[in-house]
Amino acid sequence: MVSNIPSGIVAPLLAFDVESGGQFQSETRMILLGHGLSAGTLADGGVALCGSVSQARLLAGRGSMLESMFIRARRNAPAQEIWLGRVAEATTAQVRTVTLGTPPAAGGQGVLSIAGEDVAVNIAAGDNAATVAAALAAAINAYINPVTKISLPFTATVSTNVVSLTARHKGTYAAGIDVHVPVLEGANAFTGLFTFAVSAAGAGTPDVAAVLASMGDDPFEIVVSAFGDDANRLKLDNFHISTGGRWSYAQQLYGHVFYPRTDSVANLATAGLARDSWHISLIPLMATASGMARPDYEFVAALVARVAPFFDGGSNGLVSVNQSNLEVTDMIAPRDRDYWPDYATRDSLLKNGVSTWKVDRSGRILIDKIITQQQTTAGVPDTALRDIQAIYQITYALKYFRSQLAFEHSNKAIVDDNPANLDALRTVKDIRATLVNSTIELQQRGVLEASVTVLDEIMVTRNAENPNRVDIILPMDRANPLDIFAGLARVYAET
Repeated sequence: MVSNIPSGIVAPLLAFDVESGGQFQSETRMILLGHGLSAGTLADGGVALCGSVSQARLLAGRGSMLESMFIRARRNAPAQEIWLGRVAEATTAQVRTVTLGTPPAAGGQGVLSIAGEDVAVNIAAGDNAATVAAALAAAINAYINPVTKISLPFTATVSTNVVSLTARHKGTYAAGIDVHVPVLEGANAFTGLFTFAVSAAGAGTPDVAAVLASMGDDPFEIVVSAFGDDANRLKLDNFHISTGGRWSYAQQLYGHVFYPRTDSVANLATAGLARDSWHISLIPLMATASGMARPDYEFVAALVARVAPFFDGGSNGLVSVNQSNLEVTDMIAPRDRDYWPDYATRDSLLKNGVSTWKVDRSGRILIDKIITQQQTTAGVPDTALRDIQAIYQITYALKYFRSQLAFEHSNKAIVDDNPANLDALRTVKDIRATLVNSTIELQQRGVLEASVTVLDEIMVTRNAENPNRVDIILPMDRANPLDIFAGLARVYAET
């Protein structure tokens, strides 16, 4: 930095100019991309900081996709900075019908599960189908989980003995929302009572482009999109690419995209291979026949939020660690255990660019391994940027290198030699020393390794054609997550 006290003044003066000596601080913002309701104050295409469930409800509306994504994310990352990005809806909302037969004459309690939330209705002895249908519709519209504060993704209307469930948002997404009559430890009065049908299919695909434009020059290191269709995936990927996107030299904003997709294992693998990129991660859900209770947009928000504190752990090594077996709060395993992904399935998905999760014996959803979709570079196999840890290690390290270079070398002149050791002058040796010291500091923080080989390969040279420019080669040997223990247990009958 340069002192603001002029060198040519004559009048007596005793003064100090004040400037910062530099103090690096990392930030890792998350933004959730989804739909809001007309009751919300956040306009289509807008983005806003959101700190609480009440703010999410104000911004996006009760029962909206964005509110539910926020709730799931906040419960998995209580201190995470979260923003909402409202994506305009598509063209047609899905409508499902629930036709009631004759209720049990003795009455009882009936429970209908919608998106993993249990809606209970008490049936009095002698209630007819129309009475029960009206009570069910009222319970659906009034439902708020007392613990999580989440509402249901449908609104309900009733006509005689038919309850119509209308998705809160337009588009095809609602086809994946689970509605079923659960098996309870006691009797469920709704068992065998309902006939389900789709009276109007959801139609249309939303477009994330307006929200991406609204993100502007603000950094969003974690981007969670509710929309994993090919068109939006391409836009999200291109938004972050190294040539003109957020990872380019012109922006240096970084960031990574996580999106859900629900399909068979074979189709998920095909989708993972279809886009070779280290800027996106596919979070899979099993086909709807599996009985996945939570909607995919809630699932991806919860899972990514669970590891978000690790992405921000550049000061203590957490950014580098293995994330396996972290429990994802509020998520529910598939009802059909055949869809609980076994080791062979998970290994195959990871080899094909798809992140994985697993289920423990208690039915809890656990992180297995989150990866990017990188498969090749210049047409040859490459896994250097496959681990999600790599993305956030690089993000932290580059921000740190840039800050140290700015603290030590901004507003200076470049020379080949500085025999008088003038503070206004810098040499390539000075700059290289900063990079070497920063690499060692990042090693001490558990982000990079600083072997003699790595330090020797750091190069700083003055550009041959532009004397105002220095060119840097900066190798980064990242710390690797400890994913696999492969031991040999040798057994003896006698020693």
